[in-house]
Amino acid sequence: MKTYWATFNRFEFQLSGDCVADCHHQGACDAGVEHWQGRVDLSDIPDEALAAELGEYGAWSAEELADRQANDRRILWIAAGDIQDSKEWEAA
Repeated sequence: MKTYWATFNRFEFQLSGDCVADCHHQGACDAGVEHWQGRVDLSDIPDEALAAELGEYGAWSAEELADRQANDRRILWIAAGDIQDSKEWEAA
C-alpha cells in the first residue's frame, strides 16, 4: 500500500492512501477522520507545535486549539486534503 508524507512547517507524518481517501472527500469526513485518528501515530508531535500549526489557518480560537483530540482530527483532515491536492496523489 502506498504511503504519503504530510509535511507542515513544524512536523511531518505519513498517511496511507486509504487514510487519505477516507479523511478527505466530498461530504462529511468526520467518520473517516475519527476512524483513522487512533491509527495514525501523531504522538511525536508536541501539543504546542500542533496548536501553533493549526493556529496559522486562523479557523480556531485559542480555546479550541487547546483540545488535543480535536487538533489531531483537524490535522488529519488538512493533511489528507493537502496530499490529494499534490501531484504525487494525481500520479497515483
